[in-house]
Amino acid sequence: MISPVLIPILGISCGLLAIIGGVFLKPWFALQQRKMELEAQMVAEKAAQYAAQTERLEQRVQVLERIITDRGANLAEEIEKLRDAPLN
Repeated sequence: MISPVLIPILGISCGLLAIIGGVFLKPWFALQQRKMELEAQMVAEKAAQYAAQTERLEQRVQVLERIITDRGANLAEEIEKLRDAPLN
C-alpha cells in the first residue's frame, strides 16, 4: 500500500520531470537534429564534388583510350594539344 505522503511527492516529481524535459531535453534534441542536418548537407556537398571530379577523370581516361587505340601518325601532336587544352 502506498503511503499518503508519497502520492503528492510522486505527483510533484512527475511535474518536475515534465518541466525539466521541456526546458532542457527538447532544445537539446532540436540542437542534435540541426547538427545532423548540417552534417548531412556537408556530406552531400562533398559527394557532389567527388562526382564532378570522377566525371572529369572519366573524360580524361576516355581521351587516353582513344589516343592509345588510334595509333595514328599524329600521336605526339595530339598529346601536345591535350597538354595545352584547358581542364574543365
